[in-house]
Formats: sequence, C-alpha cells, structure tokens
Amino acid sequence: MSETILVTGAAGQLGQRVIHHLLETYKVPAANILAATRDPTKLASLAAKSVGIRKADFDDAASLEAAFKGVDRLLIISTDALAVPGQRLKQHKAAVEAAAKAGVKHIAYTSMPSPDRSVVTFAPDHLGSENAIKATGIPYSIFRNAWYHDNYLMGMPHNLHGGKWYTSAGDGKISTIARDDCARAIAAALASAWTESVTYTLTGTQSLAAKEIAGIVGEAAGKPLEAVPVNDEQLGQGMRNAGLPDFVADMLVSADANIRAGNFDIVTEDFKKLTGKEPQPLQDFFVAHKATLAA
Repeated sequence: MSETILVTGAAGQLGQRVIHHLLETYKVPAANILAATRDPTKLASLAAKSVGIRKADFDDAASLEAAFKGVDRLLIISTDALAVPGQRLKQHKAAVEAAAKAGVKHIAYTSMPSPDRSVVTFAPDHLGSENAIKATGIPYSIFRNAWYHDNYLMGMPHNLHGGKWYTSAGDGKISTIARDDCARAIAAALASAWTESVTYTLTGTQSLAAKEIAGIVGEAAGKPLEAVPVNDEQLGQGMRNAGLPDFVADMLVSADANIRAGNFDIVTEDFKKLTGKEPQPLQDFFVAHKATLAA
C-alpha cells in the first residue's frame, strides 16, 4: 500500500501505539506515515525513524488544513479536551471540515461503544463527531473503543491499599480491552486495502461485573479487594473528597451508570476480524501490570 496515513494525537498514548503497530506489526514504510501533534518537538523519536512530522492544533483550523494536505487516510484520535463542555466536539468538527477541504480520501475516528444510547458525559462528543464525518460523504472507519483495561490502573492501586472498591455499577457488566490492542486493530485497518465505510466496536471477549473484576484484580495483586456498592451521589461525593475535579468525578460516575444500564455489556469479534488474534484478557493484563497495582 502506497497511500499516506496521518495520525493525529501522535504524542498521546494511543497515537504512539498506533504508529508503533503501523511500523513494526504491519511493516508500513515510514515514508507513508505522518505523525501530527500540537507540539512537534514531542515527536523527535518518530522523526528519527523517518516518520513525517506535522503540526496540528485542534483549536487552530488553519493548522489542521495544512497538516492534512496530501493525506489519503486520516486517523482522528479524539482529543482530551473534556474540562469545557462542547470544546471537544468543536475541535473534532474543525478537524473533519479541514479534512474535507484538504481532500482526504478516508477518515478514521476513535469513538466509544453505542454513543447514541450511552449516559457517559462525553458520549454526545462522539456521536456528534461520528455524524459530522458521515455528513461529509467521505468514506470512513469508526472505531468504537471499549473502556480500556488501562483505565483501572489509575484507581486500583489506591483501592487495593484499602481493600475496598466503591462502585455504583451494581450488577451491570462491562467488556474492556487493552489500549494497545485497540491500537493494533486500528493500525491493521489503516494498513489494509479497504475503501468502504465501516464501524467497528473493539471489545474484549467477555463482559464482567464489578465483583468479578475485583476478584481478578485481587488475585493478580495477591491482595483481597471487595467491590462495595454505593449510589451515584455517594460515589461522586467520595471522588470529590479525594480531590478529583468535578468534570472527572461526573465522568466516572456516568461511566458506572452506563455499566449499570447495560450499555457497556457488548462483546464483538471485531478485534479478531481485524487482527486475526484474540484480545488480551483482563486477567493477563493485570498480571503484566502487577507492579503498578502494588504501587
């Protein structure tokens, strides 16, 4: 394949892994890959591998259009602008508009499972972004990434220390996937010869309730962990008391509410369809990150 692929957010964790898999797993020539970010100095290691570097600031439409010039396949990785309501959707719409103006032939985008019925606070950002892409008439690939295994590494060390994990997810189940597996699947699609529009939902192979996840974490860490049911208000208050900003607390509470509503209880074969492999089980992920859990 000789098409040019540009990855936005290339200094971020997902972007770095997508480019890694393009280069190492799927052997796309570095000359065909462009990495874009707000601060190109952060991409020196990619420049050293002969990956093209471009500046793309999602708050500067002119920089986006310039960055997307000559690009065949564009991967828009959703930004982390969550503190100000509406900012992320505005950024994504600017990127989609710039892609259309620059003549991009295929737009790929990282979304979330079932954004049309999700109660997660940022779901409207993803639904609006998907709709903006579809409205261009440009062929697209939408990757609805499930909740990352990696997200648990932020709170679980603290939970393990006290032996309790407070959750308002109830008996709801969630299927999670490693961020690196999402990157591998996205890279596989970007490196393939497909052209039609398609939406993938990237999940693990099983859905688990909080009690089951607590058991898996405890076993991997060698410490007991109890999932303690609370309501949304109690969970939010506890997070605020722990010093989390309001928008982060609201987001995490809404994620538990979405699990409770059954909206994250989705298992697909899309990862295997794209990569020919099975995604890493949550148990294996926790064992691999035992040192982080014990911190």
